[in-house]
Amino acid sequence: MNGLLQQKISIVTKKPQTTRHRILGIMTTDAYQAVFLDTPGIIQPRYALHEAMMDSAASAVGDADVILFMVDASKQPREGDAQEDSILAGLPSQSRPVYLVLNKVDIVEKPLLLPLIEKYAARHPFREIFPVSALTLEGTAALMASVSSDLPVHPPLYPADIVSEHHDRFFVAEIIREKIFIRCQEEVPYSTTVEITEFIERGAAAEGEPEPAARQKSQKWFISADVYVERDSQKGILIGKKGAMLKEIGELARRDIERFLDHKVFLDLHVRVRTGWRGDREWLDHQGYGR
Repeated sequence: MNGLLQQKISIVTKKPQTTRHRILGIMTTDAYQAVFLDTPGIIQPRYALHEAMMDSAASAVGDADVILFMVDASKQPREGDAQEDSILAGLPSQSRPVYLVLNKVDIVEKPLLLPLIEKYAARHPFREIFPVSALTLEGTAALMASVSSDLPVHPPLYPADIVSEHHDRFFVAEIIREKIFIRCQEEVPYSTTVEITEFIERGAAAEGEPEPAARQKSQKWFISADVYVERDSQKGILIGKKGAMLKEIGELARRDIERFLDHKVFLDLHVRVRTGWRGDREWLDHQGYGR
């Protein structure tokens, strides 16, 4: 989705299960408007958090007019993969078109693609199969040409100049969480969630009076966030020796947040322990998981 929209609205790391929310992205061209729903990867739930993530994925599948089932083309499908078989069996085969999207073809030798396509084609009646590269955008134009032909005729749902309906606070929290996933190892990133507690746009927006543009730009916006973990030991790892890890995460996040907001930012991070938050469905609902 980031590649298609040419704007980063979903965080990306090398770790699995990075995406936790259903991320909405909007592509508007002269010919059509496509609204994408990027979902968490399908997993076997172990916590209430996982259940909320799967609720998001199931909701997206239920709402979609076209389904893109995307797999990593650099990895061969495992024989007898019960989870993937279950996913494929749950996809509609007649009521709505389902496309197979083989991603990362830029790192796959071309002779290996045909056997991979044949394996998946034998497992589900896909409308079409598209080898693509999200990195180089190879194959994405052909994919969107077919997808757009399957979209229902309808007036645009969103203004042409927006790419998502999520607010800035959501994206800022996601950027912070991305840096935690990148810098921390093992269980710590998966035990972490981020809540924006303050977001103060200093300058004209904060004061309510017009100010020179130069002054508005020079005044940093203030953002404060609570980073929740489940155990004191995780808190120690996330903060690091003399606060070094948290400082590095904050610096990496601040740079991306400033690029995203196009404004200077003062970022204040606090690490807090909330034991068992991944299993607390009521608190997860309050944090927006599963929506």
